Amino acid sequence: MPTLDDILEHIGEFDRFQKQTFFVLCLLSAAFTPVYVGVVFFGFTPEHRCFSPGVAELSQRCGWSLAEQLNHTVPEWGSHGAAYSSRCSRYEVDWNATGVSCTDPLGSLVGNRSSVPLGPCQDGWVYDYPGTSIVTEFNLVCEDSWKLDLFQSSVNAGFFIGSVNIGYIADRFGRKFCLLATILANVVCGILLVFVPSYLWIVIFRFLQGLVSKGCWTAGYILVTEVVGPQYRRTVGILYQAAFSVGLLVFDAIAYAIPHWRWLQLTVTLPCCFLILYYWCLPESPRWLISQGKTDKAKKIVNDIAKKNRKKMPSHFEGIKFEDEDSGKQSPSLIDLVRTPQMRKNTFILMYNWFTSSILYQGLIMHMGLMGGNIYLDFLYSALVEFPAAFIIIVTIDRIGRRYPWATANLVAGAACLATALIPEDLHWLKLIAACLGRMGITIAFEMVCFVNTELYPTYIRNLGVMVCSALCDVGGIAVPFIVYRLVEIWHELPLIVFTILGLIAGGLVLFLPETKGRVLPETVEDVENFHRQSTPKDKKIYLHVQTSEVARD
Repeated sequence: MPTLDDILEHIGEFDRFQKQTFFVLCLLSAAFTPVYVGVVFFGFTPEHRCFSPGVAELSQRCGWSLAEQLNHTVPEWGSHGAAYSSRCSRYEVDWNATGVSCTDPLGSLVGNRSSVPLGPCQDGWVYDYPGTSIVTEFNLVCEDSWKLDLFQSSVNAGFFIGSVNIGYIADRFGRKFCLLATILANVVCGILLVFVPSYLWIVIFRFLQGLVSKGCWTAGYILVTEVVGPQYRRTVGILYQAAFSVGLLVFDAIAYAIPHWRWLQLTVTLPCCFLILYYWCLPESPRWLISQGKTDKAKKIVNDIAKKNRKKMPSHFEGIKFEDEDSGKQSPSLIDLVRTPQMRKNTFILMYNWFTSSILYQGLIMHMGLMGGNIYLDFLYSALVEFPAAFIIIVTIDRIGRRYPWATANLVAGAACLATALIPEDLHWLKLIAACLGRMGITIAFEMVCFVNTELYPTYIRNLGVMVCSALCDVGGIAVPFIVYRLVEIWHELPLIVFTILGLIAGGLVLFLPETKGRVLPETVEDVENFHRQSTPKDKKIYLHVQTSEVARD
């Protein structure tokens, strides 16, 4: 019986129809960017200081420049360099008092500047920023700064809960239905975010966005890999992830043009309404239809593929049949992931690498927003390095293999984080180069763990293994805001030291995994246990049901 891959060899593995599908789904991948890394601009924390009633009027009367005003009225200004000021305390004096001197205002009020009492920011803050963010709107600084951590963690909590449920919907009701439902939910939540008046509701709708958006992105990944032939599947999957990098560039440009977070949220959400047109532009996955026994609908879609590709349908297509070769095999169980030594080792190393990849990837993006340079240029430079990362993956995985490039990428990311932490602040350009190298390294590592994970588990438990291991990615995403924003208050470079340790350990652990280049996908736990003994790939046909389970895992 011919498989769908056999038929695609005749009607086009990556021809006009697949290219059109790939292009429209790449728009979906790019649209995921504001949800995943939007905290950089939505939650931007500018330089700020306590608002002190009467200071503005006094400054205007005395004709002070901004630097003079800060030096006279802000605690600790200039004591640690010209760029430092107290953000969470103010002088407890009455700036509206009569007879305040313009040359020594504190001396005229209390006599000795060192003895002036300090108090909290009771009247709010002044932000040196022409736009708005949720930080400036809701004053998420000082004792409320942890609320910014919660804002980003809520998205990743949504990813964690939603990815499993959305994956079930995609397998139960189809890829296309899943895409349309999650796109609609994401658009509704995104628009409501623009109008909600309180921080609590922002966190709630941000969580709901996370609940549907990652599953939506994954469903698009599954669909685009299921309509192309096996020769193009891995390349298409990598380029689909590269479309996310294109989204980073577009998002950066929009954020630069619109520095007000509510208008920015509306601007990046409204174009997603056009993704509803997928109802007419995209087919259902023929692999999924065949897996559900809906061969008539699958035949119709394959006929459409042949027609759009201007190819002739092979006559033996009528013989296509989905055969459930997994019948009679062991049912998947969580215990199987750790029951045997090799499975246990693979599971723990993969879980750690998912966790680390998420922390370093998101953490470097968040930390870059705190580096003190031009946030838009820094974001642009770090996003550009993701394109050579995709090229390196495509060039190396089938020539060198998976293990050594993956380990090297983690080690480079860790070393780059250490270099970024140790480079002095006045060498911002060198600091930025090191951060970009770290970003490129962790991008490679992140994309490598996505597909190597599937190559290390037997067929019957492949989806469960990837689901469990990748869940650590979202756990890392929940933790990373607290790592970045809390540790930076102790020492600005401390998060980078943590990233260094995590990255170097991840690179070392990868070397304990077997190389999967040129190897047949394991079918049983015994295959996994003997994986390291395989020296040459076997000639083995991967039938339709295996391909379906294989792509569904990513």
